[in-house]
Amino acid sequence: MAIAKVGIEEQQEDIELIQNPCIELAFPVMGQSLPIDHGYRLYSALKYKLMQLKDWDDISIKTISGKLDRNKQKEIELTDRSKLLIRLPSEKVPFVYSFSGKSLTVGKHKIRLGIPEMNFLQPRSRLRSHIVVIRGYEEPNGFLEAAKRQLERLNIKADIKLIAKKDGTTKPKTVKVKQTLVGFGIEANKLSEVDSIILQEKGLGGKQKMGCGVFV
Repeated sequence: MAIAKVGIEEQQEDIELIQNPCIELAFPVMGQSLPIDHGYRLYSALKYKLMQLKDWDDISIKTISGKLDRNKQKEIELTDRSKLLIRLPSEKVPFVYSFSGKSLTVGKHKIRLGIPEMNFLQPRSRLRSHIVVIRGYEEPNGFLEAAKRQLERLNIKADIKLIAKKDGTTKPKTVKVKQTLVGFGIEANKLSEVDSIILQEKGLGGKQKMGCGVFV
């Protein structure tokens, strides 16, 4: 009886993923540079263009990648591979697609977004998030246990660990919103195809519109 029930639940999850797919829009980014910690300012710039963003809880925005500027330690140089990744339900795609061609002011920096590629999320057995923020947990062991509890609530099975430095130590990371928040990088391994999609769609922790808890 229990086995049959689990099978039905898994089928329902598969059907939901097909009927309500999460889409990833990958916008090319043109510009010179950005602050390394630009998640909050990027979200603010996007929200200025589309106020509905503040009311949507089912959307995540990954911070833009770039090359570390050795001369300016707190900035990244944008390259031809720099992308803005936004994950959202398919029905919201037309609204966010309107960012195409728009110029944004991120702090003191100017960027422009190109026409995005539109992709379905792809399953991966291993995923990483460079920073996950779980309010009230700023110490490694307690943080990891809190992350495991969040995975359990999502019915995701995975081996997770904190991303460590080369010497094996884990170091807290910070992200500045209206205040400075502390988090850690997380790697999730041995994910099933369905669990991998759910983790990419749901993420972990808070501030996912500001680049936290987004798994790639």
